[in-house]
Amino acid sequence: MAGWNDSDGATVVVADIGGTTLRIGRWDAATGRLHDVTRHAVDGLARYPQEPPERLQSRVLAQLGDRLADYLSTCPEARTVGLAFAGPVDDRGTVLAAPTIWGGGGEPLDLGEILTRRLGRSVVVANDMTAAAWRYAAEETEGFCVVTISSGIGNKVFRDGRVLVHPQGYGGELGHWLVDPRPDALPCDCGGRGHLGAVASGRGLLAAARRAAVEHPDRFAGSALARPSADPEAMTCEALAEAVRAGDTFATDVLCESLRYLALAISCVYTAIGIRRYVVIGGFAVAVGEPIIEHLTGQLRAVGCFGLGAEEIGQMVRLGATDDDHCLIGMGHLASRDTAGVQLSVVGER
Repeated sequence: MAGWNDSDGATVVVADIGGTTLRIGRWDAATGRLHDVTRHAVDGLARYPQEPPERLQSRVLAQLGDRLADYLSTCPEARTVGLAFAGPVDDRGTVLAAPTIWGGGGEPLDLGEILTRRLGRSVVVANDMTAAAWRYAAEETEGFCVVTISSGIGNKVFRDGRVLVHPQGYGGELGHWLVDPRPDALPCDCGGRGHLGAVASGRGLLAAARRAAVEHPDRFAGSALARPSADPEAMTCEALAEAVRAGDTFATDVLCESLRYLALAISCVYTAIGIRRYVVIGGFAVAVGEPIIEHLTGQLRAVGCFGLGAEEIGQMVRLGATDDDHCLIGMGHLASRDTAGVQLSVVGER
C-alpha cells in the first residue's frame, strides 16, 4: 500500500477494466475531479471468444501494461495508479477470477505487483464494485448496495464506512448466484449455467431475448427488434435497450422476466441484512435509463420485501449517475483518503 496516499493534491491515474471497456483517467485529488478519460475495447473474451483463458490473460495483461504506460507518459507527475477490476480481489490485491474478461478458469494473478514492476509506479488493485461503492458513499445517508447491470452483474454493500467483503475476496458476486437450475439454462461467462448474470446482465438479457425470439416467433415478429432483420442473432444490446425505452412489448416482457430474478436477489439481500437502498449502475442500465428502475421496482413489489409496503419498496432502488465513470471516480475518492482508511477499504475490506 505504500505510495497510495496521494491526498496532498497529487495527480493519481485511475483505471477501470470490465468485460467490454478499459477506461483510464486522471484524478485531481485537490479538486476531486476526473479528467482526460480514454476508452479502449478490452482484448478479452468479448473480442476473442474462442481463445482459452490463459491466452486471454496474456492479452489483457499486455494491454493493461501498454495502455497504462502510454497514459503515464503524458502524466509523469502521477506517482500512483488505482485499478478497478471486474472480478473478485483478495486482501492482497490478487485477482482471483475474471469471468467477463477471460472466462472461467485462468490462474489467480497478483495484478498489482505485476503492473508495479511493469510501470515503475505503485499500482493498487480493487474490485470494480468496491471502487464504485465509494463514489456513492458521500451521497447515501444509510447503508446501501450498489448493483451493476453491464457485461455481468456484480454488487457491493457499503455500511458503517466500509465495503463488506471477506478478506479473501468473497462477497459481492450476486451475478454468480444460481437462479435457473435447468440443464439447458443460459450459460454464464464463468462456465456455469443459470446464474443471475447469465439471464439479467446486458449479455444475459441479449441471450434471453434471442432465445425468446426462437421460442416465440410470433411475438418476436411483432417487435421492432425483428426489423430490419428477423434473425435473432442479429439483435444487439443497444437495439434491445432502445426497444425497452420505446415500450416494445416483446423487449419489455423479456426484461421483466429477467429482472424478476434480480428482484429476488435484492429481496434476499434486504431480508438477510436489512439494506433498503440499492443504486443501479452499468452500461446496460444506463442505456435503458429510468424504465429499468420502474420495471425492477415493479418486480420487487411482486416479489415482496418482508415488512415493507408498496410505497417503501418504491423508494428502494434508484439509478446511479448516467455515465460510465463510477469506478474511476470511486478509485479517486479512495486515493484521497488516509492510508489507514484505504488499507481497510481497498485491501482488507474487513
